[in-house]
Amino acid sequence: MNEIEQVQARIQAAFPGDLVRLGSSDGRHFDLLVVSAQFEGKTRVEQHQLIYQSLGNAMEGPIHALSIQTLTPQQHQQRQQQ
Repeated sequence: MNEIEQVQARIQAAFPGDLVRLGSSDGRHFDLLVVSAQFEGKTRVEQHQLIYQSLGNAMEGPIHALSIQTLTPQQHQQRQQQ
């Protein structure tokens, strides 16, 4: 399993059944989209804290930079309709 797959597996384990999309052009800079009902009622900071908790020490190793987009299912649906 390569680094991207390992990082995605960690996030997916914290958000089972939710949409998790992780991409990287160089294996060190990542773009992440997570759509989860776990984000409902939480601030953006709290949502990102959930992501960072799922990553553990991966931020010290394979991930140099991470761009995070978190959405609730309702927010995701609204964006799809635009």
